[in-house]
Amino acid sequence: MPPRLIQSKQNARLKELRKAFLMPGREAKGLAAIEGSNLLNEALLAGLHIPTVFVAEDAESQLDTLALSASTEILLAPRPLLDSTLQTETPQPIAALVEIPDWTLAHILGPAKSAPLILVLAGLQDPGNLGTILRSAEAFGATGVLALPGTVSPWNPKAVRASAGSIFRLPFLAVPADESFAALREAGVRILTTTVDAAQPIDLADLTGPVAILIGNEGNGVPADIAFHADQPVTIPCPGPVESLNAAIAAGILLYEASRQRQSAAGGPHERRGRQR
Repeated sequence: MPPRLIQSKQNARLKELRKAFLMPGREAKGLAAIEGSNLLNEALLAGLHIPTVFVAEDAESQLDTLALSASTEILLAPRPLLDSTLQTETPQPIAALVEIPDWTLAHILGPAKSAPLILVLAGLQDPGNLGTILRSAEAFGATGVLALPGTVSPWNPKAVRASAGSIFRLPFLAVPADESFAALREAGVRILTTTVDAAQPIDLADLTGPVAILIGNEGNGVPADIAFHADQPVTIPCPGPVESLNAAIAAGILLYEASRQRQSAAGGPHERRGRQR
């Protein structure tokens, strides 16, 4: 589709972009907003549908490196107009609306007889932490992520940037607690909760089978009414005088240990693959 010039803040598509940045998902009719050519390219590689791309008039050449669909609407805008719509301190000259993938519990639980590795986020509120967790989850082979009520949207712009594109590929579903735990039980998934005291060190816990790991709020950890559903408490041994770890760091360590155990159980070395950034 040939580019079309827009010059007003009242343009309907620009309004959609603003709403998708501020209220991604249901409020934005299933759309999220992304900014920058790197994220846009990751979305394309993941096969997401991109209905509209916005590019500054003086940066139209950025379109040359993107394999956009012929059906994608391309809108050119004066840079000040586009900058006023974006959310970052130093706006990128290109942004887009993307359709949020329609993940289901079946995607997260995996096929029958598999050993899913699932994160369950209980009230995680910092979008940067969430995005980092998603990136680690994909890196270490997690099947998907369940978000309980109170968890920030993974399509928050800061979460999307921190995920470095993992949100485009890793199944993520916001599900009420009762429904989440019922589905995990039915699928035979063992539920572990992170805690500091009276818990088994994570390297001694068996993480080779179907496992879901609860990660709690940055300030208060896993709420007692949520931890109640767990089969076993686990902890990350810390010899230093630190009371607790950042939620994203803790999740990364737990995921690494699960990945290490699964690689060992499969009889092979821990794989080194993927792009390091």
